[in-house]
Amino acid sequence: MTEIGAGEEIYRLRKKIQELSSEIKSLGKIPSEKPELIETTNILRINQHLTEVHDKQTELISVYEEYGKALENMLKTVFDIQNDLKNLLREQTKLLSESPKKPRTKRKTRN
Repeated sequence: MTEIGAGEEIYRLRKKIQELSSEIKSLGKIPSEKPELIETTNILRINQHLTEVHDKQTELISVYEEYGKALENMLKTVFDIQNDLKNLLREQTKLLSESPKKPRTKRKTRN
């Protein structure tokens, strides 16, 4: 019914999301142009930076997708458990209502 390690998978994915977010932040802004370099070199540097950011963002989106799927699986498991508990409660209620009722005896009180 439940997947073993679902919580560990979500924890692992959450850590990966944090790492990727940190890496994207550390890449910072587009490097500033240096007047002493020729224009083509500056364009190459900007392109390289944008490629790095794009790769990290693509990886982050992929991990978020895995994370979402893991959360959906965990939620499905929770709903399955909830449904099982509901059915169990119905069965127990039915058994209690079908059992012969014993007359209650009064307790004697002591003075």
